[in-house]
Amino acid sequence: PGLGAGGYQFGPNDFGLVRLREGDYRGVLADASGHETSIVEAPVTLVLADTHWRNAWKYGARAYRHAFWDAGTLLANTLAATSGAGVPAKVVTSFVDEEVHRLLGLEAEKESVVALVPLGRASEATPAAPLPIDALAMPTEPLSPKMVEYPAIYEMHRSSSLDSSADVVDMRGRTPASRSYETAGNMVQLPREGDVRVRGLEETILRRGSTRTFAQDPISVEELSAALHFSTRGIDADFLSPYGASVNELFLIVNAVEGLASGAYRYDREQHGLELLKEGDFTGEAGHLGLDQQIPADASVDVYMLADLNSVLDAFGNRGYRMAQLESGIIGGRLYLMAYGMGFGASGLTFYDDEVIEFFGPAAEGLSVMFLVALGRSVKRKRGGAV
Repeated sequence: PGLGAGGYQFGPNDFGLVRLREGDYRGVLADASGHETSIVEAPVTLVLADTHWRNAWKYGARAYRHAFWDAGTLLANTLAATSGAGVPAKVVTSFVDEEVHRLLGLEAEKESVVALVPLGRASEATPAAPLPIDALAMPTEPLSPKMVEYPAIYEMHRSSSLDSSADVVDMRGRTPASRSYETAGNMVQLPREGDVRVRGLEETILRRGSTRTFAQDPISVEELSAALHFSTRGIDADFLSPYGASVNELFLIVNAVEGLASGAYRYDREQHGLELLKEGDFTGEAGHLGLDQQIPADASVDVYMLADLNSVLDAFGNRGYRMAQLESGIIGGRLYLMAYGMGFGASGLTFYDDEVIEFFGPAAEGLSVMFLVALGRSVKRKRGGAV
């Protein structure tokens, strides 16, 4: 109510909406998503798009991963806010890319859609017929005087794009095969309940930052338990079936957690426990694996998200790479929220892919690293407040 139907761009700088198109374009999104029920019924759909150069100037072609890490972090906040407000929301990753790109007027090879997020349920579940999409010719300001193109980003995105609604429908309902893995029996049961205080959601999001210096002070095992539990449960997404499933596994390097021996672990979601892979002080290795940075060495714990890409790609084709990366970003974003909600800090990091797999040994065989989040207590500034 009070907002005319159309396509809008949200501007965080002025917290406002700029209307790009006027009219009811739900039919276009319905067709592009293969008539995904949540989109057909939604009065509003958020569309997350990435501008590649904003990260590529620093990270090169690897910035393609950052698109999903950043979108996942944003989605973690979005899903927490919608859940708190009682608004249904779902993450939709399968859609006809070109149709959504044309609707938004995105620049080919420079921008790409990462996910659709339908919000709410409308009483009328049958959208109007798709409106014609005229080309948008809106002037834009360049991000910088000179932009370098990274063809690998476009090639990867194009190779994982869907070209028809039939392709989207064919994707629906697929489930990656479960990885066959037997634990070594060295399971540490995490506490399911503890004296952990968490700030309210709005205060947490306002406080949330990215820690640049950790104090090397420990967090408690209760805090780690809560962070792992709430970051890995209940993501409603079109590629996670049944609800609550996951394509990522969590591996940890524990440096300083009260009540838990230092070492390398694998998190077992079903048992809510940590399988001890090897015990010892691995702060040096943590720093090296995190691209030779001091941040992961000083953190209390480093949480790696690893996916069985072979299984994911078998189920979803190249589109599966986006899905695995995006889920890791959402889990990472939730780890951020839990950390800042409990009063300590977090930092998302990049890493040496193959060496991470080698470090975690046979337990990580056949997996690929998606994302890394370091957790720990931030160094305080002289005037107070977390760095």
